[in-house]
Amino acid sequence: MVKFDVEHGAGHIQSIEVPADMNLRLMEVLKASDYPILATCGGMASCATCHVQVVQGADNLDDPNDAELDMLDTLPDADFNSRLACQIKVGTNIEGAHFKLRAEEEI
Repeated sequence: MVKFDVEHGAGHIQSIEVPADMNLRLMEVLKASDYPILATCGGMASCATCHVQVVQGADNLDDPNDAELDMLDTLPDADFNSRLACQIKVGTNIEGAHFKLRAEEEI
């Protein structure tokens, strides 16, 4: 199992624990946990409706690919620690990470 925190709304933080070996993306876990993530493109890194800010744990994530970087460049509020949840693999690498939902503010 892997445990990480998700911040949404007005600073509400909730811990989530999921199996590390299910080959899921963060977007899928967030949607299954009833967070307001649209994920319009279904995880293809072409809509940015799953935009998150990596508050803690960014060093343990894979580097973003070109498609993700291109999509993040279209967001007016993207920052150095912005990522698309559809591109973050859930595994032991996100143990203790803290993600802040940004897409819900843009919806």
